[in-house]
Amino acid sequence: MKTVAFFSNKAGVGKTALVYHLASMYADLGLNVVVADLNPQGHLTSMFLGDEALERIWLEESPRQTVHGALKPLLDGTGDVGKPHIEEPTPGLSLIAGDLALLATENELSRQWRLCLDGDERAFWMVSVFWRMLKRAAGEAQADLALVDVGQSLGALNRSALVAADFLVVPLAPNPYSLQGLRDLGPTIRQWQSEWAERREHRSALDLEFPDGAMEAVGYVVIQDGIRLDRPIVDYAKWLERIPPAYSEAIGVRSSDAGPSIEDDPHCLALLRHFRSLLPYAEEARKPMFALKPADGPVGTQIAVVRSCHRDFRALAQKVAVRCGIPLPT
Repeated sequence: MKTVAFFSNKAGVGKTALVYHLASMYADLGLNVVVADLNPQGHLTSMFLGDEALERIWLEESPRQTVHGALKPLLDGTGDVGKPHIEEPTPGLSLIAGDLALLATENELSRQWRLCLDGDERAFWMVSVFWRMLKRAAGEAQADLALVDVGQSLGALNRSALVAADFLVVPLAPNPYSLQGLRDLGPTIRQWQSEWAERREHRSALDLEFPDGAMEAVGYVVIQDGIRLDRPIVDYAKWLERIPPAYSEAIGVRSSDAGPSIEDDPHCLALLRHFRSLLPYAEEARKPMFALKPADGPVGTQIAVVRSCHRDFRALAQKVAVRCGIPLPT
């Protein structure tokens, strides 16, 4: 199983919607997919599930049927990570629900990260907990692929989440805020890779299996803003042109490998439209935009936009699969 995390340390770039639509597309393409909502805000979970299901897993069940519920035995010191509860929004798609309680794990995960340098066994169990959780969920669902959504912080929670990832996709928006976030993200990822490699050397006396923490960046996805009156088109184009060299510098790839424009940049996985006119219908129907039917509300030219949306996400799913060595059913 391959694990792909989607990470940007800037909010509002469309990361969660990207994970939602790619997971749905992979399921449509015939893969068994596990989706882990490791963003404490739980936005991805709310996109997949209706209000009744959210009330059941967040408010009624004890222990919670969420990622935090699976973590609780390890956090309490009573055992390893529990069997994660899996929701199945659609055939072939398994969801590990998010939980606001994840925020409370930041300090503990930070402390255990330091203790790994002492070869402390429980510290390694804690730091790699999301990796083992994903392995258990994938085994249960017979999954080929795991997609991970995380929040936008550069804290200990996201560090442990990304340690579990084989590959990393960076969602971006063509604006100065997204590019500034990218400049901070790249060095942080390299630091986490180096620090985890150092910690793995301290586990030599432990007969335990742990993730590589590869976090290999396979490219970025640009989700276009809608044209706004306060953001002229010339400014939009200016920030779009700055993405290829900024990504190369931040992630640490050779600038000569970047294309002269975003359309020619091999690191650009997709330049997606915002598809804003379809969002209300998708939210109401609780399905991805590319799966909308006329009965769901789209009419006239919007039907063509649905087809375009399907082509774009299918092409993106195929490109990510190739970059990550994920075979797709023929």
